[in-house]
Amino acid sequence: MIYTLTLNPAIDKEYEVSHLVFNEVIRANEMRVDHGGKGFNVSRMLKSLDTPSTAIGFVGGFTGKILQTGLEKAGIHTEFISINGESRTNISIIEGHGKKHIKLNEPGPRVNMDEINTLLTKITTLAKPGDYWILAGSLPPGVPDDIYAKIINILKKKHAFSVLDSSGEALRLGCLEGPFLAKPNAFEASVITHLPAESIIDLVKVGQRIHLMGVEVVVISAGEKGALISNKSEQWFGQAPIIEEHNPIGAGDAMVAGLIWQISQTGELKTALRWGLACGAASASQPGTSMATREIINSLFDRTSIELVGKA
Repeated sequence: MIYTLTLNPAIDKEYEVSHLVFNEVIRANEMRVDHGGKGFNVSRMLKSLDTPSTAIGFVGGFTGKILQTGLEKAGIHTEFISINGESRTNISIIEGHGKKHIKLNEPGPRVNMDEINTLLTKITTLAKPGDYWILAGSLPPGVPDDIYAKIINILKKKHAFSVLDSSGEALRLGCLEGPFLAKPNAFEASVITHLPAESIIDLVKVGQRIHLMGVEVVVISAGEKGALISNKSEQWFGQAPIIEEHNPIGAGDAMVAGLIWQISQTGELKTALRWGLACGAASASQPGTSMATREIINSLFDRTSIELVGKA
């Protein structure tokens, strides 16, 4: 089973405008609503790959009910923790044809210790050997920076695989607890290692430093440049084909879905990277944070390149 954990989910509203201007009234040409949050995005891409998952997270208020109903209507099983606060709403404003965008994220509702302990108990109950748990996204107010580290510790005791996609101190502390896989972007990886992450050689060195923190498999995404995957003994770098980008938001989450979908089936990292890149590019080509069809993903996979860039 694949579980996706989203501690700070949101309704994602996207407005498309002809031009981004300030100090004037802007009228939207189109508007769409998606059920967002990094882990939820992973679940939605897994659905496109015909793979079931269970979405877990904190939800509250009217927005929380919309999130739960929307995911369940999409055929995604949920195991949510209800909280007192109101789940957040995030806003994207996209200039026509995706040339520029503004992303405004609310901080999210405050979560108390009773709600956090309820979540940890649920994870302890659900986790089984061989499961994959994708721990993704920012932390809402009230949740300590070491929450992912605590969850990774629980999952290791249950012999489940943890996949960490976060940033800042939550990412650093989580990596020190030794997850199966961590997927920072180049900037996030640079922050926690204090190393540059500009070139492919830089990314290889950064990946090695993250391995020393305790992570078994490291994936570092570098936007349009591509991504690196490393398992201590080999490092592969891949690039997706050029696409007409509409909205890059959620592309990293789609990439995680493609990676884990393939790793959970074959364990082959270089093929998993190709699928991850194809899923990410396919997502970026879609409006809002919607996920692409399997047909689109397959066509991009066939045109995704990969090369060996390092070997121990």
